[in-house]
Amino acid sequence: MSGSYGNEGEQNYLSRKGFLTWALTLDHKRIGLMYLVAVLFFFLIGGIMALLVRTELLTAEGDLFSGDNYNKVYTLHGAIMVFVFIIPSVPAALGNFLLPLMLGAKDVAFPRLNLASWYIYLLGSAFLIFSILAGSIDTGWTFYTPYSIGPSDNGNAIIAATLGAFILGFSSILTGVNFIATIHKMRAPGMRWMDMPLMVWALYATSVIQVLATPVLAITLLLLVFERLLGFGIFNPALGGDPVLYQHFFWFYSHPAVYIMILPGFGIVSELLTVHSRKRIFGYKAIAFSSVAIAVIGFLVWGHHMFVSGQSELSSTIFSGITFAVAIPTAIKVFGWVATLYKGSIRFTTPMLYGLYFIFTFTIGGLTGLPLATLASDVHLHDTYYVVAHFHYVMMGGLVIAFIGGLHHWWPKMTGRMYNEKVAKFASVLVFIGFNMTFFSQFFLGSQGMPRRYHAYDRVSESLQGTYKFWHHMSTGGSYILAIGLFITLGYLLASLRKAGVRAPHNPWGGVSMEWLTATPPIEHNFEGQPVCTHGPYEFPEIDKSAQAAH
Repeated sequence: MSGSYGNEGEQNYLSRKGFLTWALTLDHKRIGLMYLVAVLFFFLIGGIMALLVRTELLTAEGDLFSGDNYNKVYTLHGAIMVFVFIIPSVPAALGNFLLPLMLGAKDVAFPRLNLASWYIYLLGSAFLIFSILAGSIDTGWTFYTPYSIGPSDNGNAIIAATLGAFILGFSSILTGVNFIATIHKMRAPGMRWMDMPLMVWALYATSVIQVLATPVLAITLLLLVFERLLGFGIFNPALGGDPVLYQHFFWFYSHPAVYIMILPGFGIVSELLTVHSRKRIFGYKAIAFSSVAIAVIGFLVWGHHMFVSGQSELSSTIFSGITFAVAIPTAIKVFGWVATLYKGSIRFTTPMLYGLYFIFTFTIGGLTGLPLATLASDVHLHDTYYVVAHFHYVMMGGLVIAFIGGLHHWWPKMTGRMYNEKVAKFASVLVFIGFNMTFFSQFFLGSQGMPRRYHAYDRVSESLQGTYKFWHHMSTGGSYILAIGLFITLGYLLASLRKAGVRAPHNPWGGVSMEWLTATPPIEHNFEGQPVCTHGPYEFPEIDKSAQAAH
């Protein structure tokens, strides 16, 4: 690929100062950075809620919160983490910043639409969080009926919260449409589909899911609002409705939403492993097409969340089989990543460590999903802490670990500053240890029958209560270690912005995709002239044999 770093004296995208230069910007990099600040803030709030939940479960009696207040805390945790942090974290933050750079484009296809999606995101987030706080909503992040439709004093708050999620859906759809148009129409001359970085393939598959699946959630939430306001019998059995119908609608969106969350993480890890092992990605086409396959199959497996809902045995059997089929394209990715590492010139940088952590934790998350796809074992494990552990190994151990790794990988390009590598490695070890202590112990809790969402477990037998206490203590201790690691990470990243003299080189990791051809930080219009794609995204120069042996 050919291009230039830009003139050293030319203004970078951070040079212009003032509130209005940010509030009215059409620069995709600034919009991505604003998204990044917002999602990290909401990650902090959602994480604090998680620590409160874990602290409550240190004792069997539930003496920190009442049952109702505990439900409100975990509702706030789940709603923030899913709707406000995880879903927009990579596409809207890192994706907004990186996609045009990786394609050799000056900006996204629709810059004003991009800015509009940012303000819609802020409006929806404020609606959702304020409604939960002010209305004391305790339904959980799924807003399951009958909890969200029965007679209660928080009915108006539930309407406001569902409208908040509805508004957030528009932000996702606009971002998805923008990305699809950008990928189709704004690639650099010479860049064919098979020349795109795997991060772009992952964002493309994610955008397709956002555009196709999010309207289903929007319609479902509107039906919920109409039922409460007008008394229609849609989901409420007291009015002749069917609460299981809500589950079908909700999970038809929410299972593809799992891949909205995790597919961008796959793209990040593909970039981390190939750049930091200085080796061409193994099975490029297979990994690229597996992202599309996951997006397609993701629309067909929503029923595996409902094995115990009373659906027919035939339906459950079909959904079980399709769920196992999802493992095939996912396994293709894991195989390709491991094969990429084989005989690579691996550098154990902080981004590489997070890439390796991802392979370990996500593989556990994937394999522990197999018992939940199996009808017999799912009946026992359904609605226990086993499901909580599996979900967090996929989401936290998958998307969030990849997100943090990607943040470290592109931080020098985004900010023009290098962070303290030694402190970063130490913090990453704390994150890895704390995460596995927190959630691996929950597999044992769930297999022994500890239900999810319970704030007290003092009415079980004394021996079982002691077992629950042991695993809860380990899980809560791990959450504190994880929190320390994440706070250290926040500290040195912020410190890198203030510390003078540690300027990042244009290409600190030796990447060969187009984002590394720009200045550091990038200039406002990304490239001097029009870059031209002359080779694939992972064609590294020949590595000197002695240097490879030294590694």
